[in-house]
Amino acid sequence: MAKTSFWKAGHTPTLFASFFYFDLSFMVWVILGPLAVQISASLGLSPAQKGLMVATPLLAGALLRIVMGVLVDHLKPKKAGTIGQVIVMLGLLWAWQTTLDSFASLIALGVLLGVAGAAFAVALPLASRWYPPEHQGTALGIAGAGNSGTAFAALFAPGLAIAFGWQNVFGLCLIPLGVALIVYLTMAKDAPTAPPPKSLPEYLRVLKDKDAWWFMFFYSVTFGGFAGLASSLTIYFNGEYGLSPVTAGYLTAACVFAGSVVRPLGGLLADRIGGIKTLSMMYAVAAAALLVASMGMKSPTAAVTVFVVAMLALGTGNGAVFQLVPQRFRKEIGVMTGLVGMAGGIGGFYLASSLGLSRQLTGSYQMGLIVFAALAIIALLGLSVVKTRWRTTWGSAAMTAAKV
Repeated sequence: MAKTSFWKAGHTPTLFASFFYFDLSFMVWVILGPLAVQISASLGLSPAQKGLMVATPLLAGALLRIVMGVLVDHLKPKKAGTIGQVIVMLGLLWAWQTTLDSFASLIALGVLLGVAGAAFAVALPLASRWYPPEHQGTALGIAGAGNSGTAFAALFAPGLAIAFGWQNVFGLCLIPLGVALIVYLTMAKDAPTAPPPKSLPEYLRVLKDKDAWWFMFFYSVTFGGFAGLASSLTIYFNGEYGLSPVTAGYLTAACVFAGSVVRPLGGLLADRIGGIKTLSMMYAVAAAALLVASMGMKSPTAAVTVFVVAMLALGTGNGAVFQLVPQRFRKEIGVMTGLVGMAGGIGGFYLASSLGLSRQLTGSYQMGLIVFAALAIIALLGLSVVKTRWRTTWGSAAMTAAKV
């Protein structure tokens, strides 16, 4: 049976709206990372406090993805996304107008920004439900490329903080978020084939399936590495090489942009050669790059090169994971997006906080990077354990038109 071309198979305006909503939500989700150097100088934060500050939105976003996944199934993606966007904008308004003069107030802000990270559990089901199995990798790769918003945060936030003050950056973020909300309300459309809402026991039942835990672990490494580095590299470049916040932000943006633009390519590659093969290659490359980075680069140029390689691998892996998830959990894509996304956020929280703790305890980021490289190696071994079973059961040619 001939495949329908990608651009005729789904709903392109919804795909674009999903990407744009996701993109600007992620920009705000990690905004504390690029601002961390200036906030720290203002409030006198320790390395561990800086690490926890930038990691808090990642953890909050991870946990809230479960809540958002449930809302997506019960209210449909468009309405759930609208509610989330309004909450984020109100949180930014509060951060702009209040006095953020303590570590506790920054942690509270981090929790509110976590709602923006939960946009993941909206954008992917919104796009996924419009596309057939053979185009899932490409569709979710394009929608998921919204994580490029993290690059915009690194690129513009430090400079805006110098020009207007770091707290006013939160107010400036309301402008693009308002545009994104208008685009979302105008262009996004819920797919007509959405599965019926599930009861709470049905949501919990998916956790009895070991494949759900495998996907959660795999994504905790790929997306966790991406998000953790996106939130931490500005601090890393400033601390390791004494670079200004703006220059450190530019270098971070280069690394993050590399990991973002390849996410659609990761989905496309997985559609062509299979998600398992794509993921296996990417874990190997990511582990090697992180181990090299842990040795300490003599120059920022060398460090950027190594981190770009790591981010390329992790970003491609993000796309590959979500080529596989809809094949295995087509009917549970809403709750699985929330669960897998939660695991990714927890991985990012671990990496960002452990890098700060490693720096404070040992004076170096080495141990934090080594441990995460080890997790990538464990994920590679995990794939070798499940691949035969996956390819002979739900991923067999008799069960799906997609390559697994």
